[in-house]
Amino acid sequence: MSEAKRQGWEATRQEVLAAVHAMDREGLTEGTAGNVSGRTPDGCVVLTPAAMSYPNMRAEDLVVTDLEGKVLDGARLPTSEQDLHLACLRKYPEIGAVVHTHAVHASMFAVAGHAIPCVLEEFEYYVGGDVAVAPYHRTGTKALGESAAAHVRDRAAVLLANHGLVVVGASPSEALQLTRLVERAAMIISGATRLGTPPTLPDAIRSEFKASYLERRTAAAAR
Repeated sequence: MSEAKRQGWEATRQEVLAAVHAMDREGLTEGTAGNVSGRTPDGCVVLTPAAMSYPNMRAEDLVVTDLEGKVLDGARLPTSEQDLHLACLRKYPEIGAVVHTHAVHASMFAVAGHAIPCVLEEFEYYVGGDVAVAPYHRTGTKALGESAAAHVRDRAAVLLANHGLVVVGASPSEALQLTRLVERAAMIISGATRLGTPPTLPDAIRSEFKASYLERRTAAAAR
């Protein structure tokens, strides 16, 4: 392995690990649920390992695979949700990371089968629109991965029916920050609906902010 490749893999491992530890500290998942991936500079993928507690996870525990799931480096098995991550990363070259969590408020929407509506300006600007609910597929299946990937074609997040939240971004840190934003919006909206029906943003504003989201995402693909 070349030194440049080794350094690229290790840098991505550190980025994924930082996101993993933050995700755990912030209570965005529970136990060993949830998982994180990051694309390496040479187009491989760093994935969290299966069934390992997050506080104890170290960089050497992370697994490197190719886009088809072949393990290239690491002594552990990759997350059982690897198809969820790889489907998104294969389909969209501008995506550099995937964060899957069981964040409480977002998961409430997923379990209820309700999309998280875009009623906040920052939501449209950073996420790209309403966060829809993908149809139910069993955990760890290719069908779940393909369904999730189809829903992040033009936005950063999708809910998995009866399951949780998936967010994509240019890097692990960005995907985690967007996860926080979606969870915060879900919390606000769930409270606001008890006071009435939150109005959606004007169509012109939504179109403007959506265009900004897509422009940033396209720019990421060019880098």
